[in-house]
Parts: sequence; C-alpha cells; structure tokens
Amino acid sequence: MVIGEEEKRTTAWHESGHTLVAKLLEEHADPVHKVTIIPRGQSLGSTMQLPEKDRYTESRNKLLAMLISFMGGRAAEELVFGDITTGAQSDLKQATTLARSMVCDWGMSSLMGPQSLGNREEHFFLGREITRNNDYSEETARKIDSEVGRLLKEAYDQAMEYLETHRDRLDLIAQLLLDRETLDGEEVM
Repeated sequence: MVIGEEEKRTTAWHESGHTLVAKLLEEHADPVHKVTIIPRGQSLGSTMQLPEKDRYTESRNKLLAMLISFMGGRAAEELVFGDITTGAQSDLKQATTLARSMVCDWGMSSLMGPQSLGNREEHFFLGREITRNNDYSEETARKIDSEVGRLLKEAYDQAMEYLETHRDRLDLIAQLLLDRETLDGEEVM
C-alpha cells in the first residue's frame, strides 16, 4: 500500500500521540516496544506495547491508562491539524469495548457500582461473544451508555492534556517517524 504525504504526516502524529501518552503512563501501561508508520493491512501505522510479564488480571488504573492511550492518536490529530480523520476507527472501537466491559462486566464504575450487568452467551469455538442479553431496564441501559461515554470523554480529555503539555515531545517523535518510519522502545525513550 502506498500512502500520500499528507496521510503519512497525519499517521506520524497519530501514532506519536499513542506513543507519547503510553510513555507518560508507563507506571500503569505496558512499555512501548515499537511504533511504525509503515502501513500493514488496513492500518496505516501502529504502536505496539508489550507486557513485561504474563498477567491474568488487570487493575482499574491499568485499564484507565489503556483508554487514555487509545485516545492519544485522535487527540494528536485534533491538536496538531485542527481536524480528525477516520484513522482512529479501530482505537475507538477497542476503547468503547473496554469501557463497556469495565462498566458491565467488571464492576469498575463508580456510578453503577460493583455489579455485573447483562448476561453474555459465549461460544468459545467461534472465539467471540455472540450476544449479550440485557437483563436490565432501559433506564439502566441509559446509565450504562452515559457511564461508558463519560469514561471515554475523560480518557480523551486526559490524552489531550498530556499532549498539550508535552507538545514538543509529540512533534519530536512524529518527526523521527517521518524520517525513519519505525522506532523501537529505546529510540522513543
């Protein structure tokens, strides 16, 4: 896939947004292993974070850091270009799924409290959830949607704050990506 210079620039700042936010949240986030603006599949670039050891559970702080990292790319686009692109589609989908799981499955919402909401029918041979039976009222559904939206908005706002505060680092990482196309974790440091 060959992309134009404008898309390459947008992708460089988008991935720089993810990378910088992840680096700033390293206390709670997995370290950045590699970041690239070389297109693969439907992705125009990617920021790869790898855990340092196997984990079987995640803390609320770690999950919130993941939400903020997911929003780093979109926030960088808006900050730098004053516009947003469709490039954050996958990030937004992952962030929304994570926020909904935090609220509905793991009881990590201060509004909804420690409860599991909705029964999932899982079919392991397909490797994904098929349906979620809503065993709650429409009012509860509205509260869930509101809480998911709040988590996502707060994550976006936090990502934007980090990027505004460290704009010089954002621009430096993006320029390095434009020059080299791929950076490893040490180069990001």
